[in-house]
Amino acid sequence: MNTIPLIDLSLQHKQLRNEITSTVQEVIDRGDFILGQDVAKFEEEFAEYCGVKYAIGVDNGLSALELSLRAFGIGPGHEVILPAHTFTATAAAVTFVGATPVFVDVNLETYTIDVHKIEEAITPRTKAILPVHLYGLPADMNVVLGIAEKYNLVVVEDACQAHGAMYKGHRIGGIGNATGFSFYPTKNLGACGDAGIVTTNDANAAEKIRALRNCGQRVKNIHEEHPFNHRLDNLQAAILRIKLKYLDQWIASRRKLAEIYNTLFADTNLERPVELPGYQHVYHLYVIRTQNRDAMQAALKERGIGTAIHYPTPVHLQPYYLKDGKPQYSCPVSEKLVGEILSLPMYPELTEEQVSVVASEIKSLEAKAQYMNFQ
Repeated sequence: MNTIPLIDLSLQHKQLRNEITSTVQEVIDRGDFILGQDVAKFEEEFAEYCGVKYAIGVDNGLSALELSLRAFGIGPGHEVILPAHTFTATAAAVTFVGATPVFVDVNLETYTIDVHKIEEAITPRTKAILPVHLYGLPADMNVVLGIAEKYNLVVVEDACQAHGAMYKGHRIGGIGNATGFSFYPTKNLGACGDAGIVTTNDANAAEKIRALRNCGQRVKNIHEEHPFNHRLDNLQAAILRIKLKYLDQWIASRRKLAEIYNTLFADTNLERPVELPGYQHVYHLYVIRTQNRDAMQAALKERGIGTAIHYPTPVHLQPYYLKDGKPQYSCPVSEKLVGEILSLPMYPELTEEQVSVVASEIKSLEAKAQYMNFQ
C-alpha cells in the first residue's frame, strides 16, 4: 500500500540539499554561529518580504509573541484577549509575561477569532488583543484594529501559521503593532529546528526586542533589559534565507492543491476551508469538518493516509487554564469544532494524483457514513 503522509519534509530537503549543505558548511567554516551575518541578512530579507521596517530573529514563535508583548509593556495585572481555538503557545506567551489570557470564541466559518465577541470581553485591565491567523487564513484585522483604537489597546498578531498570507492587499506582518512568526520545521517557511521572528514598524519596539532577546544588551556587557536568551541561531537563519526564495512558489502550490480538494469535495456535505474576499489563504493546513471525524480518521489511517487534529482541546479547557478544575470561559463554537475538524495531507510537493486519492477515499467514507445514518 502506498502511504500518503500528512506532511513529508524529506522531499523539500532533497530538492534543496546542495544549497543547504553548501550554506551550512560556509557558516561552519566562518565560525559564525551567534547573531551572525545570516541572521542580519535574513532579518532584512524577511522584513522586505512582509513589507515592514523591522524584523528581529528569535529562537521560536512563542518567544516572538512573548517579546512582542513585553516590548509594549504588557505584564502583571493586564489582560490579553485571544481566541480559544489555537495552539497553547499563543496563551503561553501571555502567561509568560505575567498577564492574564482572556479567551473568546471563534467564528464557525473561518475558525479565527470572532471579532464580534471581543468588545464584550474588554475590562479596565485589558491592554492587548492577540488575534491568530489560524491554518493560514488571516483574522478580520480591520475590525480588530478598530476595536483596538477605540479602547487604546495593543495588537500583537500570531502569524505562526500564516507566512505570506494577505489581508486586504497587505502582507501579514505589519498590520498590528507587532507580529510573531514561527519557523518550526512543518511551517510554510520552516527551519531545520526551532526558530522565529518578530516583525514591526515600531522602531522603539524593535530596539527593545533586540535587547531582550540578547541578555538585555543594547551595548555589549551593558544589560539594560531583562536578560533573556532568545536569539535566532545563525545556522537556522542561513537555511531560512535559502527557503525564503521559494516561499511564494510553495504557497502557489498549496493554493492549487487546496483548490483541487475544494473542487473534489464540492458535492459532499463536508465543510471546506473558506477564503473570504480580500483574503489570501496560504493553507499551512487544509482542514475539513465532518460529523464522522473519528471514524473517518481511523479508516484513513488503515488506508495509509495521514491526518491530524489541530487542535483537539480548546486552550480554555486545557488543565493549566482551568480554575479548581473548571473552565473560566464559555466558547461553544470552539468546543464544537474540536470534535469535527480534520487536517488532510498538505505540503507543496504533494501531487495532484495523491490529492485525488485522498479525496476519493474520504468521499467514499462520507457516503458510507451517510448511508448508515439513513438506515
